[in-house]
Amino acid sequence: MAAPEERQRVPAPRRPADDRAAWFSYTVTGDRIVWSGPLRAMLGDPPARDEVSRKILVRYVHRDDHAEALSAITKAWTTRAQVRTTIRLMRADGGWFDVDCRLDPIKSPDGTVRGIRGTVTDVSDRERARRETDRLARRGETVRASLVEPDPATGLLPRARFADEIDRAQRRGGGAVLVVRVQPELPGADGAVRPELNADLLHRAARVLEGVMQRGALLGRVGPNELGVLLPGTSWPMARREAELLVEALRAQTFVLPDTWLRARAWGGLVRFTPDGDAGSHELLIDAELAWRQSREGVVPLTLVPHPVPARDRQGSYRSRVADALDTDRFTLYAQPILELQSNEITRHELLLRVLDDGDGPQSPIQVLDIAERLDAVFDIDLWVVERAMQLAAEQPGTCLQINLSGRSVGDPRLTDEVTRLIEQYQVKPQQLTFEITETALIGNLSEARRFADQVRELGCELALDDFGSGYASFRYLRIFPIDLVKIDGEYVVDLVANPQDQVLVRALVQVCQAYGIHTVAEFVQDEPTLRLLRELGVDYVQGYLIGRPAPVVEGRLRTP
Repeated sequence: MAAPEERQRVPAPRRPADDRAAWFSYTVTGDRIVWSGPLRAMLGDPPARDEVSRKILVRYVHRDDHAEALSAITKAWTTRAQVRTTIRLMRADGGWFDVDCRLDPIKSPDGTVRGIRGTVTDVSDRERARRETDRLARRGETVRASLVEPDPATGLLPRARFADEIDRAQRRGGGAVLVVRVQPELPGADGAVRPELNADLLHRAARVLEGVMQRGALLGRVGPNELGVLLPGTSWPMARREAELLVEALRAQTFVLPDTWLRARAWGGLVRFTPDGDAGSHELLIDAELAWRQSREGVVPLTLVPHPVPARDRQGSYRSRVADALDTDRFTLYAQPILELQSNEITRHELLLRVLDDGDGPQSPIQVLDIAERLDAVFDIDLWVVERAMQLAAEQPGTCLQINLSGRSVGDPRLTDEVTRLIEQYQVKPQQLTFEITETALIGNLSEARRFADQVRELGCELALDDFGSGYASFRYLRIFPIDLVKIDGEYVVDLVANPQDQVLVRALVQVCQAYGIHTVAEFVQDEPTLRLLRELGVDYVQGYLIGRPAPVVEGRLRTP
């Protein structure tokens, strides 16, 4: 019995156990790598015989793990101690799997290392679960918890989200929408109200309404000086009484602001809606806004609209408002400088539309343009901006101007001929003009929009795509239109330094644009660290408060920084 027991102590009987394990060994002598059968099977189709080069390891290690694998081998060799690591190995079919790898130095009798033996264990399930946990954590960090971004001045729902709530209420049943215009009773000595005074007043007015409106009602900010109240599931008589109460509460309130106190003037427009109504949320808001204007003109607190306005009348009424605003110079232009990073000089300006509203000073045109686009009344506004831009370019031949155009106007067949006519009329160098396309989702006729793009570029103008990376602009338009310049949405720039995910996105957008031969502009640049990072990422132009705030175009001339 002694002989069999002794045979079990020699190496040969241990080889079946070795053959069941996934292992490899490398020895300096002969520069040989030996693979176990199970490891060959895991790899799919490794060489049929033992290899004679260390380089074979690189072939079977995932390229992103080469450094990790070589570092572990070097450490085991130099420290003469066991080292563990987790890497990915490549299969012959191009797939890969995760392994825990234990590296043991093979020592000579004198203690010198003459090779490495690696034992590998497939841990793909564990690593897949870990990566999924990491992925979900990253998604949780990068995806907004809510679509709702409160209005910064009032903390209320902004217009777009408030409109969503109207749509939801309309699907569930009837109700009403109230829009209230609020403005100070006493303007400043120059006849205008300071913007911060309006903001403070609107904030306090929102708190007053929250304190008196019925349970279940919803409050939002729907315009520069407008608050909206949604009254879902409310009967028309009850909605009328509620609206009267809310408007009267604002009129009777004395508002104590940080450096003054005042009374407010308030006018309301109340519109009824039903589940089967043809008017959607945006149309209902337009009708309520038209109603409060009727209240102001009629010197009454509240105007009631028991049935939504017919679509044709709504469009005609708003077009009349736009025409009146254009005729009475209620629109004005501001210009914001754009810095070219290569030369570090201001080389162009973006023209920005502002609305002069009831002595409150210049207001953002977002609300006006939103309504105009939905009612197909934006073309006249865009044409007004284009003509003023031509006049400005003719007055200052050395300036380069970026002109915003609605997607709806770009798809209008009249625009191409009008731009061509105005360039000839004012003798403008086309190279001075860049047309920015906004709200691309509103382009109704892509063929006509492409005709416009081709024509202006043939004239020598440039074409830009606004708010790229979010909103409506997509990669698809880089292939549809001959874009020269892309404006990276400021949402990804404003917190760029502190947000690694935004850095990845901006870097990717820049690389895509570079591959397509397109320049990039980053908006909302407000500090030096952001500017430095954008330089590193390869952005071509920047604009924002760090470079210069929008300034009024005075007497047809830009204000130079």
